[in-house]
Amino acid sequence: MLILVSGGAGSGKSEFAEGLVTSSGLDRRVYLATMRVWDAESVRRVERHRQMRAGKGFETLECPENLAGLTLPSGCAALLEDLSNLTANEFFGEQGRQGAFDRVLAGIDRAAGQAGLLVVVTNELFSDGMDYGPDTLAYLDVLARLNRAVAARADAVYEVVCGIPVAWKGEKP
Repeated sequence: MLILVSGGAGSGKSEFAEGLVTSSGLDRRVYLATMRVWDAESVRRVERHRQMRAGKGFETLECPENLAGLTLPSGCAALLEDLSNLTANEFFGEQGRQGAFDRVLAGIDRAAGQAGLLVVVTNELFSDGMDYGPDTLAYLDVLARLNRAVAARADAVYEVVCGIPVAWKGEKP
């Protein structure tokens, strides 16, 4: 089963996504961490997420890029946190923007095929009204296309707004 969870910064999407994994009934829980730690803010965010997962039985696998090369335990419940970081790492990384969409989507497909449940968290970055440079706009285009492609593949799609999950596809848990 594949579930996509979207929402803005601080919306509660991570907490909701963790709840989907912990209530899945699957014993093996894998957290796919995609954030590269660059500065004090990213250190703070990583620590906050670690505290949120504490005591919930998650095994953390660092996967800032090349998700398609990762092997998950068969039938596990996996939480990918998050698609926005993974896409940025692929897009702005060593392999570059050419093929970033395909690399990320192949990784999602592979992970979904290995896991009993894959919950993918993504960010809603498209309504802020900001003017961005060409590189950022190109990245946002790839992320938007990935969000649509994953949503099309997903069994359920949720948007978390002010801590309230809204089901756009599939049944609310």
